[in-house]
Amino acid sequence: MISTLHIKNIGIIEDIVIDFNEGFNVLTGETGAGKSLIINSLNIICGGRFSKEMIRTGEKFSFVEASIYCPENPHAVDGNIIVSREIYLNGRNSCKINGRLVTVAELKEFMQDVIDIHGQQDNYNLLDESRHISYLDDFAGKNLIELKSKYFALYDRYCNINKELSQNYGDDKEKERRLDLLNYELKEITNAKLKANEDIKLQEEHNIMKNSEKLQENLHIVDESLSNQAIESISTSIRSLEKIAGLGDNYEEKLSELKNIYYEVQELARDISMMSDEISFDEEERDTIEKRLDEIYSLKRKYGNTIEEILLYKEKLENEINEIENVDEINNKLKKEKEEIEQEMLKLCNKMTIIRKEKAKELSKAINKELADLEMNNAVLRVEVTIKEEFDKNGLDNVRILISTNKGEGEKELIKIASGGEMSRVMLGIKTVLADVDKVYTLIFDEIDTGISGKAARSVGEKLKKISKNHQVIIVTHLASIAAKGDYNYFISKNVKNEKTYTNIRRLTEEETIEEIARISTGDITKTSIEHAKELRKAS
Repeated sequence: MISTLHIKNIGIIEDIVIDFNEGFNVLTGETGAGKSLIINSLNIICGGRFSKEMIRTGEKFSFVEASIYCPENPHAVDGNIIVSREIYLNGRNSCKINGRLVTVAELKEFMQDVIDIHGQQDNYNLLDESRHISYLDDFAGKNLIELKSKYFALYDRYCNINKELSQNYGDDKEKERRLDLLNYELKEITNAKLKANEDIKLQEEHNIMKNSEKLQENLHIVDESLSNQAIESISTSIRSLEKIAGLGDNYEEKLSELKNIYYEVQELARDISMMSDEISFDEEERDTIEKRLDEIYSLKRKYGNTIEEILLYKEKLENEINEIENVDEINNKLKKEKEEIEQEMLKLCNKMTIIRKEKAKELSKAINKELADLEMNNAVLRVEVTIKEEFDKNGLDNVRILISTNKGEGEKELIKIASGGEMSRVMLGIKTVLADVDKVYTLIFDEIDTGISGKAARSVGEKLKKISKNHQVIIVTHLASIAAKGDYNYFISKNVKNEKTYTNIRRLTEEETIEEIARISTGDITKTSIEHAKELRKAS
């Protein structure tokens, strides 16, 4: 349940904190005091739409925070979960659950299982047709729950098998498509007949060919310089040292060193000469090398940055092809298991459909009775059960709640009901029937008393009171007969200070509650209206 609601900077609300309680919480007050803003704030905290025009004039942001008591929730701290939403003029939106940032969608999904808001807001669980089946199933009770439990265990395995088949190429078309691709890639790499470091050697050869003229020119210069100048100069130097070698050991030593240099330079000159002779330019050979390099680079773009990586990818291709070609045995077992599970699921689905169709009639009848009590005598609601083609977590049934609000009109979807008051009363009728099994604990009603009085108003109050035995109910009302049913009554007022309007809220004492019931009953607090209020209160 909502234990505390904190609202800041929304409309004429500057900063208020409301402590709600279990049971029936009634909000009444002056026209324009901010009752609808409180409902709007609850809608905002449930992930509803927000307009920056709702931010209080002169402020840069608005803030709504709720402390929700739900001890059964694993994320609760001391039984409580704190939910907040902060919205700024620039459009920035900050949502948190227990201090953890979440998206608006995540906030809305979480709050759908905590609060139902019924009025002129857009946060109706009732309008979400995917939730209609849960209303019917809750009403159907134990027998259906047991079948659903058995079904879901099968459905879980069914989903896992589909996942395994998908990963194992259990779909024949997908398998063939994948094999075609793998075989194409393998053939392309195999036909290339790649060799380790081949690209490096080819690149070197290509560089030589591109620079053959430059290489020949410079090698020729080196050859000429060594052969015609260096060797001749060293030879002349050797002859001169030979003439003085006998005059000292040091001259003999240098002569020996110079001769060694002569032989090394002579050998180097021969090598350079041979390198120069080997350089040749063959246009056809260069084209062949360039085509081979282009082929290798094309493979690199597809399969790896180096030849080594391409060859490793080739091994992976061979392994995957072998795996796919031998996976049929595994997949055949999975497909057989899937067929068996589908048969079991179908049997359970047929049983669930029978129960749902029977219970749909009972639920329709029970809700229509409640609608008649709520002065919607011409309304006819029908819970429709149809069969789908694909299994889902609920079986093969699709459930929709359809309604005709006036005689002579055809059935239509609930979302097409124009009146917020009608929508609220329809939901009240449903919630009354499902009061004992409804999992959403907090119910909020706005505009539920639109266009009703007398018997209908008393009936609405009685049904809200009944629901509040098992749920927290929060309602904005203008009717004394409904306000008199409240377990906790709150008065909303406004005051002007320094030319700005402020909303105030306070919980009423029993005496103040009687006076408020008297005020909204006759518009004035008199002895007669007080006595009438006491009678209404006593009847609650």
